[in-house]
Amino acid sequence: MDWDDLRIFLGVARAESLSGAGRRLGMDASTMGRRVARLEHAIGATLFLKTPQGYTLTEEGARLIPHAEAAEQAAAAAAEATGREAGVAGQLRIGAPDGCANYLLPQVARSLCDAYPGLEVQIVALPRVFNLSKREADMAIGVSPPETGRIVVQRLVDYHLHLAAHRDYLDRSPPLTSREDLRHHRLIGYIPDMIFDRELDYLAETGVEAAAISSNSVSVQMQAIRAGAGLGIVHDFAIPFTPGVVPVLTDEISLTRSFWLLRHADDRASRRMTLLAESLAQAIRREVQRLEAKVAVQT
Repeated sequence: MDWDDLRIFLGVARAESLSGAGRRLGMDASTMGRRVARLEHAIGATLFLKTPQGYTLTEEGARLIPHAEAAEQAAAAAAEATGREAGVAGQLRIGAPDGCANYLLPQVARSLCDAYPGLEVQIVALPRVFNLSKREADMAIGVSPPETGRIVVQRLVDYHLHLAAHRDYLDRSPPLTSREDLRHHRLIGYIPDMIFDRELDYLAETGVEAAAISSNSVSVQMQAIRAGAGLGIVHDFAIPFTPGVVPVLTDEISLTRSFWLLRHADDRASRRMTLLAESLAQAIRREVQRLEAKVAVQT
């Protein structure tokens, strides 16, 4: 059985489509389909059912998954042992909520690429939890640790959030000296039914029941605040990127949350992935501390 065919099988199983797997592996969908068919012929079993939603594993396909993943780990270990991954080259796909992806990971990616010139960093910014079992990402950053799954979890860093507004908004709005004054102001926040993690339910901290302007994207919320549309709870590390936006009511409304690094359990055996995980963790800690220090000076 050809390992490369198993690699393609895993790609299709994780992406649940030929085109999605092809984009990840750098092949066209027709080639992916031929390789899957070749593997099915070699083992004498149908591995996928094609449905309107995509490719679904059959029972035979599901039974092949752990063996294919074992071969994947063995291939990675062999590559490391023979030095083909010297210099930590290749692709690293990082999944993260959009606040982290927009305001932290670009600088972190620069740091990683400076340290490892052969590295290709891909940042996937999505307001949801990533499925590492399907290899949607090599590593993911979460705002809370998962309760299930074969995942290695590492606490990265605490970060802070405060109510903030643009100076233009504050200059033309009623006075804001206490939490009670918020009833006279327009709030910006998350769409309630699109909050994918309870740690992101910030609005309850203000005592205001509903936001006048809402989005599932941190970046959209911040741009609305920057435009002077209202007040919102934002990451301190995002404030340096938005001139004119300042924290308010810092003594009354202050939140602390944590970022967690999530990795597939099988990756613990990979020297490359362990090295990249530690480098990523260190870079994120440094960047949060650097940006929050700028906000501390303002306040």
